[in-house]
Amino acid sequence: MEKINDRLLNWASILEDTTREQAERTASMPFIYPHVALMPDAHLGMGATVGSVIPTHGAIIPAAVGVDIGCGMIAVRTQFTAGDVAGRNLDVLHEQISRSIPLSAGRYNKSVRETAPPRVEELRAMPGVGQADDVAKNWPLQLGSLGAGNHFAELSLDEADRVWLFLHSGSRGVGNKLAQKHITVAREQCRQRQIELPDRDLAYLVEGEPEFDAYLEALRWAQRFAYLNREEMMDRCVDQLGRFVGTEVERHETINCHHNYTERETHYGREVWLSRKGAISAREDQPGLIPGSMGAASYVVSGKGNVPSLMSSPHGAGRNFSRSAARKRFTRKDLDERMTGIAWGRSDAFLDEHPDAYKPIDQVMADAADLVEIRHTLRQIVNVKGD
Repeated sequence: MEKINDRLLNWASILEDTTREQAERTASMPFIYPHVALMPDAHLGMGATVGSVIPTHGAIIPAAVGVDIGCGMIAVRTQFTAGDVAGRNLDVLHEQISRSIPLSAGRYNKSVRETAPPRVEELRAMPGVGQADDVAKNWPLQLGSLGAGNHFAELSLDEADRVWLFLHSGSRGVGNKLAQKHITVAREQCRQRQIELPDRDLAYLVEGEPEFDAYLEALRWAQRFAYLNREEMMDRCVDQLGRFVGTEVERHETINCHHNYTERETHYGREVWLSRKGAISAREDQPGLIPGSMGAASYVVSGKGNVPSLMSSPHGAGRNFSRSAARKRFTRKDLDERMTGIAWGRSDAFLDEHPDAYKPIDQVMADAADLVEIRHTLRQIVNVKGD
């Protein structure tokens, strides 16, 4: 761990100057307590750094949560082993999963699936549903859809050749629109107060005011939507795997965790609003998930309750190159070689998800040695993504 200053601690051995400078601006905000913690996968984000843990007292920065509110991971360990899928055409399973879950930005279900109504009704009963209806009336159709970018659904094997289903997604279009709405409100609030910000995306809402309460309501709704969205998609993956193998899936272990969210937590003797933007909670013995890039290893971990990190850990590999830079730098031939032995989409659209567009996951995990213990190392054999 590196102490950059009294209000910024860093666990990243690979840290660009621009990322460090961005984190320093966030840490300079007057309501930060006790300090910002930079995770090993830290990289440049909007306003606040992706891979940062930001404790605030009396205020929340909406952009420090991010626009994909509640984004996170879910994993299920099944009863199957490598032998149960050996010799089968995994491209068939890739196609089955791709048909059962709408992929890519802006693509949603045509109707509410049979497993979704209880989840939709739960969300309809929550405060915040009015805001969701206002920004995206079709949000029930978004439940159970993956999105694009680094979101994925995978079939993986662990070190004992046990089969896992592993999935990454968040609150989709409705969460994005809710986030953008409140980021705009925060900017206007700071403008009205004539507050000079080091970055306009560090605009904040003040606790006790109606705008703060409205954001918190939307935030909690979107976080729950994201959690249930992952559950809905995992149900479909479980169903398709069972059909593929010809045996109903048994769920021996399930982990579902956010990595873009805010919660009320106590750290260093004070209650704060803790925003994890690209970080997971890692309290002692708490299970968590840290995916690598496409074609790289992923990890099932257990938290160590590291106090200076605000009991947090990285959420993945963290980008090394922007999407546009990755498309220029990497070739389809190289990506094909890196994905040998994996059933995947085989498209140029995924060049920006090339493994080398991200930090080496082995280095990220080495940097996180004081934050989490590795329980299982997963290697993917099926990778489903939206383009």
